[in-house]
Amino acid sequence: MDVRFDGQVAIVTGAGNGLGRSHALALAARGAKVVVNDLGGARDGSGASSEAAREVVAIIEANGGEAMAHGANVAVMAEVEDMVRQAMAKWGRVDILVNNAGILRDKTFAKMSLDDFRLVMDVHLMGSVNCTKAVWDIMREQEYGRIVMTTSSSGMYGNFGQSNYGAAKMAVLGFMNTLGLEGAKKNVRVNALSPTAATRMTEDLLPKEVLDLLTPESVTAGALVLCHESAPNRHILCAGAGGYASSRIFETDGVFLGVEQQTPEAILENWDAITSEAAQRPLEAGSKQTEKFLAKAMAAMSAE
Repeated sequence: MDVRFDGQVAIVTGAGNGLGRSHALALAARGAKVVVNDLGGARDGSGASSEAAREVVAIIEANGGEAMAHGANVAVMAEVEDMVRQAMAKWGRVDILVNNAGILRDKTFAKMSLDDFRLVMDVHLMGSVNCTKAVWDIMREQEYGRIVMTTSSSGMYGNFGQSNYGAAKMAVLGFMNTLGLEGAKKNVRVNALSPTAATRMTEDLLPKEVLDLLTPESVTAGALVLCHESAPNRHILCAGAGGYASSRIFETDGVFLGVEQQTPEAILENWDAITSEAAQRPLEAGSKQTEKFLAKAMAAMSAE
């Protein structure tokens, strides 16, 4: 099956460089009209310039595609709304949103200012919220939408010196999980991409021979799957250096403790059973945990 986006309109944030640029170029090469969003700031979020976004638009147009640049700061809702208004005025629809924009302010938590923590949360989390909110009703009304959050192994598993980044990247997964449920009946699917690539974000962290394997294009191949009409819903796709994997949040089956046993001592005594991975499984929604625990309680009561 050819993965095509003919007649579709895509917004890619942070598309002036790195992964966003790669995503935008690939979407355009496969038929999408693309809003190339980039504030044009440095890796830490300072400064602004529209030059990088305009360059990507020029490449797309030179290859026969359609694109427009917009310098919205994703953390400022009014600017995001203006970007979406311009896209609607030009093309009349928005089918795909790739929330890719991000910055780094890495420090250990002991040395990190709350301003640096808040700024990273604003760009990664609230930037994704703002852009998604701006297109949500459009996608619901046209009964079609594909939204990609950008998460990270730093959020799912932790990474030294990235408490702000990790918190934001885990937060977008909670956002994705609920939106995937709310958008499903309107054919709006929401997924997350967990990339490993050689970009401005990683250039100081890894040796060149390793960076050469971590091409943005290898990650973009995964991103396009999540943008496509055949995309899954509420999945985390991990991609990097030609490797692809899926990450899920699993919950152990757990145990039931009667009223007299509902003490910290009893929980510690049953710790091995509580943490046993033998029957663990992903849950489809938060309510499923409640259903599971009540089922265990009811089973225990009926056995008495």
